[in-house]
Amino acid sequence: MVSEYINPLVIQRADPQIYKHSDGFYYFSASVPDYNRIELRRAKTINGLAHATPKTIWRKHDTGEMSQLIWAPEIHFLNGKWYVYFAAASTTEFDENGMFQHRMFVLESIAENPMESEDSWIEKGRVETPIDSFSLDATVFTLKNKLYYVWAQKDPTIKGNSNIYISEMANPWTLKTEPVLLTKPEYDWEKQIFWVNEGPAVIHHDNKIFLTYSASATDENYAMGMLSLNDDQDVLNPNAWRKSEKPVFTSNLEINQYGPGHNSFTVSEDGTKDILVYHSRNYTKIAGDPLYDPNRHTNVQEFGWDVEGYPVFGSPVNYNYE
Repeated sequence: MVSEYINPLVIQRADPQIYKHSDGFYYFSASVPDYNRIELRRAKTINGLAHATPKTIWRKHDTGEMSQLIWAPEIHFLNGKWYVYFAAASTTEFDENGMFQHRMFVLESIAENPMESEDSWIEKGRVETPIDSFSLDATVFTLKNKLYYVWAQKDPTIKGNSNIYISEMANPWTLKTEPVLLTKPEYDWEKQIFWVNEGPAVIHHDNKIFLTYSASATDENYAMGMLSLNDDQDVLNPNAWRKSEKPVFTSNLEINQYGPGHNSFTVSEDGTKDILVYHSRNYTKIAGDPLYDPNRHTNVQEFGWDVEGYPVFGSPVNYNYE
C-alpha cells in the first residue's frame, strides 16, 4: 500500500491525534518524549502538520498530581469550546499494584483560537471515576446529542494493567453515569508481556460505531483491537458490543514497522477518505523500558470499508520521507 501522506508525519510523537475542525485546520496533539508539556500543531493539510511549528499550551506543575509523565493529550471541540484531555501523575514511582499513578484531567480554552497562548487554557480539574486507580487515554464522542467518555483504567479486582470503560458525561469534565466495562485483556495477543487494553478511539460509519484500542506491551507486540455495534443500540450496554477475536492492525515485519497503535481517526482534505493515525517504531531492539524510547513516530494512511461496512485497515505503510 502506498500512502500519499508523509510518513513518518511527525517524528518522536507517540499517542497521536489529528482533529479536523470546521475552520479548515487540522489540529495535532501527541505525547512529547519529555512528558512535561502539552503542545498543539495546526495546518491546512495533513502533510502540513509535518512542518508546522508546535505551540505549547500547558506545562506540568512543579509538584502535585499534574507534575509528572504527561501522557496522550487529545483536543476536542464541544459545545462551542475547545477542550484537551490528558493523563498525568504525581510521581514516576509505581503504586502498590505495580502501576504508574496516572489520573485523567481536562483543560478548557477561554479563547476561540486554541493556539492563542498558555494563558488562554484553564484547568477544569480531574475527571473523577468511582475507582481511584491508574487511568489514562481518555477520548470523547457524541451520539444522538449525548456526550460519551471512553478511557482505560486499572481495576484492582481484574488481572492486568488496564481495561476500557465508557460513561455518559454531564459536561465535558464530569461523568454522568456509572462506568461500564467494555473490554479487558482476554486473548493471547492482548496479553503479550503486559495485559493491556488502552488508547481507545471512536469512528462512526454508516449505521455502526467502531471503537478501536491498543493491546499488549508497547514494543513490537503492540496491536490494535476493535469493538463494534449498531448505532441504534445502547452504547452503555456492554453486551451490545461485538469484540473482534483477532487484532485488526499489527506490525508489518517486512518493512520494519513495529508496534502500531494508540490510534485516532481523521478525514482527508476533501472529506471523502478516512485516515488512520497511529504511532509505530522501525526497530525492535530497545534499550530499557520501551516507554522511554522516544522513537515512536506518528504515521497516517488511508483505509477503506468492506461490503458489510467494517473498516479494513490493511498494514502499516513504509516510510517515504518526502
